[in-house]
Amino acid sequence: MTIMPPMEASPRGIAGHAIHQCRLFFTAVQFFTRLPVPRWVGFEPAWLHQSTRYFPAVGLLVGALAAMAYALCARLWPPPIAALLSTAAGIYLTGAFHEDGFADVCDGLGGGTTRERALEIMKDSRIGAYGAIGIGMMLAVKCVALSCLMPHAAIAALLAAHPLSRFAAVTLIWRLDYAREEGKAKPMAQQMSNSECLVAAATVVVVLAALYGTHMFSWKSLAAGIAATCAVTIWMARKFVRRIGGYTGDCLGAVQQVAEAAFYLAVLATLD
Repeated sequence: MTIMPPMEASPRGIAGHAIHQCRLFFTAVQFFTRLPVPRWVGFEPAWLHQSTRYFPAVGLLVGALAAMAYALCARLWPPPIAALLSTAAGIYLTGAFHEDGFADVCDGLGGGTTRERALEIMKDSRIGAYGAIGIGMMLAVKCVALSCLMPHAAIAALLAAHPLSRFAAVTLIWRLDYAREEGKAKPMAQQMSNSECLVAAATVVVVLAALYGTHMFSWKSLAAGIAATCAVTIWMARKFVRRIGGYTGDCLGAVQQVAEAAFYLAVLATLD
């Protein structure tokens, strides 16, 4: 009797899966940034929901480009200018997507006394007093915190905070209900599986481990940054559930912004 060798995995199947994952990543890039994507990627509505696993990877891309901008600017100007211009670079790359969400949440929760009124205000494209003051203070906190860090620490903070803060937003998709019947983020609002959340978490773990392994962060600063991110995410998630019964796309942007700022402040507070 002839013994047949074990069958190998189909190269076509492996290649097809890899191409699909690339499409999901580029779908996330296309949705959250202004960066161009290859034409072969195409688009299917279902991909937007599946692409949530790659939101932290998009954050790493934005953080890396912002860190490059900081490093280049720091060679020419003092740290405050480098911090300001790198923040501007990040805003340009994302089209102020998350900042706009934060401003809308400030307006909605600040001016809306009922769930319906808060959602109505958040849907309005105009920015009110709460939103203008909130986004101004948020940008000031981020820029000042980065400018107070040594250049190497600021670069490390940018590389860590962007993917980690986007994972914080992902946890809302994973655990909360979508608060609207319709909305721009509605295609993403289907229940996120545990395995998809693990993929998102793995990206963050790899990034943070690499930064710690290369001595860009002390364990104290890294632990403080993670703890601060978790604390503000839990606090905001509870507030969203209490005020509007879940999350919206604006809430995701707000969590990303607050988590990013919290990480910078925590790192700054633990530096020797």
